[in-house]
Amino acid sequence: MTNKRPHVTAGLDRRTFLTAAGAAAGSLALSGRPASAQAKVSTPNIIKQGTLIMSINPTLPPLQFVNDKGELQGMRVELGNELAKTLGLTPEYVRIEFAAMVPGLAAKRWDMINTGIFWTEERSKLMYMVPYELAAISFLVGRGNPLNIAKWEDLAGRSVGVELGGIEERRTREVDEMLKKAGLKGIEIRTFNNFAEAFQALRARQVDAATSIDATAMFWQGRGDFHRAVAGLFPQVATFAFANKTLANEAVGGLNALKKSGYYDQLFDKYGVLKIAEPEFSIRGPGPA
Repeated sequence: MTNKRPHVTAGLDRRTFLTAAGAAAGSLALSGRPASAQAKVSTPNIIKQGTLIMSINPTLPPLQFVNDKGELQGMRVELGNELAKTLGLTPEYVRIEFAAMVPGLAAKRWDMINTGIFWTEERSKLMYMVPYELAAISFLVGRGNPLNIAKWEDLAGRSVGVELGGIEERRTREVDEMLKKAGLKGIEIRTFNNFAEAFQALRARQVDAATSIDATAMFWQGRGDFHRAVAGLFPQVATFAFANKTLANEAVGGLNALKKSGYYDQLFDKYGVLKIAEPEFSIRGPGPA
């Protein structure tokens, strides 16, 4: 079987391309998975004929990151590649910060958001959201946990770095409100363009903690870079998001095929990521009016 190699676009203008061969080569070799076939969706339901263009912010290992060769890696990259294959399309990635993803989807700069965007009722009215993953929020601190942070109340009066515009920022602000309602000092929230910047600020001790999803926090703790001081807060579903309903429906069919083949379960087990409870994938919410 020949894997199609995804293209990576760095920036909104899509002028700088990197070949992410490692992302395709890193896919699981599982029997019974759907093979490449004739495209099941075409223009105008996708932007470029024969291609599934996905936005991603590759700053969340082990789910989405760039290795030292400039190749996209991670669970979400592998799943995106396999989903594209079930649709008979070549995966192409646009590397962009999260804050630009929803506006860019509406402007048809990409077909799909592949960054684990969390489901909210508000978002489900702006795009077609397909839940596929369960995730919760963690707070990372420096190695050895020098501030002895063990619960969310211990964040009172501390500075916390977080990526701008995502659910992690929203949840950090919720913890800030929880602290104040408990009569404690709130959090000094410092927002960054992406998680890489927030984690770098934590390394440099410019902030006391940084917010991330659990899987990423476990990755950094396992490497010995940080300590996962608080985990499992606000568990909720992460989704793929689409502007086009026809494409979203075809993606649902593709995900269900990957579930039936065993690929989905084995991929998530490989990375230790929680699966959705529903037996089948579907669009959740009304989508754009």
